[in-house]
Amino acid sequence: MSTVEKISIALPRKMAASLKKVVKAGSYSSTSEIIREALRDWEVKQEERRAVIEKYRKLVQDGIESGPGRFNSMDELISEAKRTHMPRKKMA
Repeated sequence: MSTVEKISIALPRKMAASLKKVVKAGSYSSTSEIIREALRDWEVKQEERRAVIEKYRKLVQDGIESGPGRFNSMDELISEAKRTHMPRKKMA
């Protein structure tokens, strides 16, 4: 029993022409090989995306669990950030 499943996809002419050009140049043996590589790259990208989303979900949850912050508004937080992190102008 084969572990390969044959499927058909529709591509814009420009993409199809690009695939055929690369195969003709000898960089790949078939358009299927190019598509398989693209799908492997896509799977890696999706896993990385899931990891980033999970990281941010954890950070948000950690923030929620840490309790209320010391600032009552965004304006208060911005003012404090400016006060502590912005360089002060020197008087001439």
